Amino acid sequence: MDLRPELLPPPVTEAHLRVLADEMERIETLLFGDDAAEADAAIAAFNDATGHTYGSAHFTGYAGWRELEDFALEAARPAYPRVPDVAREELVEIVRRILDGDPEHEYYLRVLEANVTNPRASDLIHHPPAGLEDASPERIVDEILAYRPIAL
Repeated sequence: MDLRPELLPPPVTEAHLRVLADEMERIETLLFGDDAAEADAAIAAFNDATGHTYGSAHFTGYAGWRELEDFALEAARPAYPRVPDVAREELVEIVRRILDGDPEHEYYLRVLEANVTNPRASDLIHHPPAGLEDASPERIVDEILAYRPIAL
């Protein structure tokens, strides 16, 4: 199934990725330096510019589990890509792409989490409970959509 453009990862230029990566490296250097206030200000400015809510650990710990370019790509895209009126069939396709290991699976996971109310949507995919271990994308989406928040 083709997804509508709003659900697809937005393209990012190499030049923009380089600017973000350079700033990330600068922030990392500041964090290992003596001026905590300057580092905090740089992180706040970075978050304002990108719409993300990164903390200092994001800039000092990313290298342990991903490449700088992947971190920059994440920062270049919307933090919470909400799309109005996402249909069940679109959610099924998003989950299918995540399960299939699409190169953009991290972005699709953010799209999924931003457009459903179930706070455990990613767990149902990556750490499924008994009965959902080898579930189809359709079954996973049905489980995600079955969640109802409790009104307090």
